[in-house]
Amino acid sequence: MKNNIIIAGVPRAGKSTISHRLARQYGYQHISMDSIIAGFERCFPETGVNTYAGLSSRDTLHLISGKIAPFVRAMLDSGEYDEYEPGMVLDIYQLLPEDYMKYIHGANCEIVYFITSDVTAEERFAIQKKYDTEKDYTFYKSDEELREDAVYIVEQSICIREQCQKYGLPYFETARDRERAFQRFLQDFSFQ
Repeated sequence: MKNNIIIAGVPRAGKSTISHRLARQYGYQHISMDSIIAGFERCFPETGVNTYAGLSSRDTLHLISGKIAPFVRAMLDSGEYDEYEPGMVLDIYQLLPEDYMKYIHGANCEIVYFITSDVTAEERFAIQKKYDTEKDYTFYKSDEELREDAVYIVEQSICIREQCQKYGLPYFETARDRERAFQRFLQDFSFQ
């Protein structure tokens, strides 16, 4: 297994949960790319990294993924985390498999996606409500906003699943049984 791992996928699919578990149990250094992306949006608007640019959900995902993927590759190429065993676990929402393949594949990292593509938008809304905490920005959104987001998240999950299948990248469906998906992931990636 390579030194670093990227945990990618959609909100409330378990990216941060499993990333924190890897950090706690196996010593990975946890990095939240979502926080870094928020910093880019606020401090460097000239980069065009903007979640609220008025684009469709899918176009926003493509825009940010295409801009962040080369940045992630530069982070990996810096070698900063290569000296640690293990290195970093980077969790990120806005990284499509096509951009991983174009910009990051071949770097010192593995990738896995966590998605919720096998549910309806209403079921996805229920997942959001179940796993949201006061620490999550979505906790403060109205149910109407969350229902709208659920439609986009299911669409994005389907897109990610299709791209993972196309490129042979691993993904785990977490909508029905997150803990079982986490256990399969830990077994498949041999962290034991």
